Amino acid sequence: QEDSCRGHFWEARFKSQALLDEQALLSCMAYVDLNPIRAGIAETPEQSAFTSVKQRIETPQEQDAIALALKRFDPREAETVAISYDLHDYLELVDYTGRAIHPTKRGYIAADTPPILVRLGID
Repeated sequence: QEDSCRGHFWEARFKSQALLDEQALLSCMAYVDLNPIRAGIAETPEQSAFTSVKQRIETPQEQDAIALALKRFDPREAETVAISYDLHDYLELVDYTGRAIHPTKRGYIAADTPPILVRLGID
């Protein structure tokens, strides 16, 4: 509206939703991280290009979070700028959610695919 833009792309497609708690934030993150799987572009989160979950898998938590441009996971809440949830639990959340078959979506993580922590070699 500020730039006087008109059309379907600007007027109807996008909506914003306030993420008021950590549960909403994690749900939204998982939804976005699963987009390539739901679209049938990738079979697993670690194979999906350009997602934060892939970046988190490929880059150890010990590296500088600012270099990642992602908030760190810290279940102890020792850092005020961190997500107070464990990274391994988030990976399991994404993996579990990605296995749900939705009738309007093309893709999902196949039932015979090993769990994500097994695939990544994480105990």
